[in-house]
Amino acid sequence: MPTEFDQLCVVFLTTKKGAAVKSDVDDTIQDSHMAYLADLHEKHHLLAAGPLLDSHFRGMLLFDTDVETAWNLMLTDPGVLAGWFDVTVIPWIVPSGAMHFASTVFPRSMNEVSDS
Repeated sequence: MPTEFDQLCVVFLTTKKGAAVKSDVDDTIQDSHMAYLADLHEKHHLLAAGPLLDSHFRGMLLFDTDVETAWNLMLTDPGVLAGWFDVTVIPWIVPSGAMHFASTVFPRSMNEVSDS
């Protein structure tokens, strides 16, 4: 029996060379970035997303879209528009049914992130 595959997109956000240093405006951009990702999740484009604990690789996202859609969605992310991130989109195939995600709600701002 042939194996069927699902195609997903892995997106890496990396620190853009010469990105601005921390400022009060950054808090607004960060909250806008988080709200944008929450919207993408609610629209069923984004399956998972989160920061990476690395100075260069800043975040990883998993999209249930084709590559072109993932690119276009990331080009309007507030963090990308602010010049914080470079975007890399990589198609990923996995055996159908291999990935399962529980229903969850993404935080829309840093105020919604717990300290635990």
